[in-house]
Amino acid sequence: MGEVDKKRVVIAGGSGFLGLNLARHLSSDGYEVVILSRRTPAEDGPWTHLKWDARSLGEWASSLDGAEAIVNLAGRTVDCMKTSDNCDEILRSRVESTGVLGEALRTISKQPRVWVQMSTAHIYGDPPSLMCDENSAQGYGLAPTVGRAWEEAFESAIPEGMRSVVLRTSFVLGRSGGAMLTLSKLAKFGLGGKVGHGNQGMSWIHETDMNRIMQWAIESDSAKGVYIATAPNPVSNAVFMRELRRVVKGVPFGLPAPAWLVRIGAPLVMRTDPELALYGRYCRSIRLEEDGFEFEHPELTAALLDLYKA
Repeated sequence: MGEVDKKRVVIAGGSGFLGLNLARHLSSDGYEVVILSRRTPAEDGPWTHLKWDARSLGEWASSLDGAEAIVNLAGRTVDCMKTSDNCDEILRSRVESTGVLGEALRTISKQPRVWVQMSTAHIYGDPPSLMCDENSAQGYGLAPTVGRAWEEAFESAIPEGMRSVVLRTSFVLGRSGGAMLTLSKLAKFGLGGKVGHGNQGMSWIHETDMNRIMQWAIESDSAKGVYIATAPNPVSNAVFMRELRRVVKGVPFGLPAPAWLVRIGAPLVMRTDPELALYGRYCRSIRLEEDGFEFEHPELTAALLDLYKA
C-alpha cells in the first residue's frame, strides 16, 4: 500500500499485549493504525495514539470515520483477585466500552467496513473433558456471564448492515506479555509442574496466528459471525507444562502444584484467582477450518520453540 491509499484500522483498547502485537503486525503490512486507550502505549511505533476512557464520547470518535475496520480489544484483565469491585469492573469495562463504540459509529459519516470484536472462549465454562466448538452450549459462572453480556452489548451496538466478526479467544502465547511471562519463569526455576490434577484443558494460540486471524477477519468478506480463536490442538495442563519445561529449560520434570497450595498461594503471592490455573477447557474451531484458515503454528511444541528458541 502506498501512503495515499493506506487503510486505517482503529484498535480500541490497543495499548496492551494483544493490541500492540496487532498494531505492529498491521503497521508492517502497510496499514495506518490508530490505538484508542486510557494508557499511553508502553512503546512508540508507527501508529497514532488517542486518549479514550472507554465510557464516553469524545474527539476520538472521528478516527472511526472512513476507517477500514475497528477491532475492539477493550476490557479489564481477568488476571486478578475476583473481589466484588474487580468483578464489576471486568463486566463494565467490556460492556460499556462496546456500547460507546456503537454510539460513536452513529456520529460519523462513513462507517468502517467491519467490526472485529474480542470475546472469550471461557464463555463455554470449564467442562472437564468436553471438546467445545462454536456450536457448544455455554457454561456457568462469572466468565460465561461476562462473555454473554459482552456479546449481547456488541449485538446491540453494531450498526445494521456492518459486517461483524466475534473472536472467542483462548490463551494467547507470546513472549512480551500475558500469562506466559509468569509460566515461563516458573518453568525456568523448576516449578513448572502440573497444576492440580493436570487434566484441565488448555486451549492456546500462538501470537502470530492471533494476529493473522484478526487480519483475516478484517480482509475477508466471507468472515462473519462467531469464531473460536484457538489452535486446533488443545492439550491438558500437564502436557502444556511438560512441553514448556522442555523448551525453556530442557528438563522433563517440574515440581507440581497441588490444588490446595494453588488456592492458598495464588491470592497471597500472585494476587490472582486460583481458578484461572485449576480449571480450563478444550476448544477447537470448526468454523475456521470450514473457512479454510491455515495455522502457522498448529502444534504446541513447535509453537513454543518458535517463541523461546528464536
